[in-house]
Amino acid sequence: MSAFRGSAPFTDRWDHFDLQWADGVTTVTLDRPDRLNALTFETYADLRDLLLELPHRDDTRALVLRGGGRAFCSGGDVDAIIGRTLEMAPDELLAFTRMTGEVVRAMRECPIPVIAGIHGMAAGAGAVLALAADFRVVARSARFAFLFTKVGLAGADMGAAYLLPRMVGLGNATRVLMLGDTLDSAEAERIGLVSELVEDDGLDAAVERLAGRLAQGPAFAHAQTKALLSRELDMSLSGAIELEAMTQALLMRGEDYAEFHAAFTGRRAPEWKGR
Repeated sequence: MSAFRGSAPFTDRWDHFDLQWADGVTTVTLDRPDRLNALTFETYADLRDLLLELPHRDDTRALVLRGGGRAFCSGGDVDAIIGRTLEMAPDELLAFTRMTGEVVRAMRECPIPVIAGIHGMAAGAGAVLALAADFRVVARSARFAFLFTKVGLAGADMGAAYLLPRMVGLGNATRVLMLGDTLDSAEAERIGLVSELVEDDGLDAAVERLAGRLAQGPAFAHAQTKALLSRELDMSLSGAIELEAMTQALLMRGEDYAEFHAAFTGRRAPEWKGR
């Protein structure tokens, strides 16, 4: 647990998704299967708050985001969100769109590796949640659709126009975000959106395997790697090299670095402490 906690307690119940913890892996399952896990205002808010809280706990070394039922996430709920936004004032709309972006920013800034296990459809905001994860383990039957332009909105939403070109290149991102066409898993893998493509019946095992590997690994090193990957996107080479030098010097004083040496010389596997 973080040594720097104030009066606010940790949340002991999350009402808008299912939350499970086991062996250092926290699994969030969007659980509105009858709506293909369409997001509501409350789901966004809970995701944002969970991502801000997790780094202060000591029970999570990997975070998995899944969808219950037939899909990962179909995006914002047409009735619960789109219908209501038509009645909102401009300041309310801005507060909402900022909140959705805060979820993505929290995913990228959270020091815990995030895995999206994707089956069925990942559409709209669901596709952006998958994009914001550190790893996307994708079932062969899965599909992606960044369909914002098809509802009359900009294809740039929740940071998609920042993240996607850096992952798949400007040309592919322009096509995907502007046209809003559905991508099958093979095309998503071809352009670089997929971390691991697996058969449908192997998705659960693949997600569990990757999450376990991350949870059992050197958590502080993982956190710093994630932070540097994000921060160096917009840095000069000289600035990036200096930041990496400072980070490595810090990690060289960590327990895990010493543990690697002890394990290597002792001819045994390292016992990572995450410090």
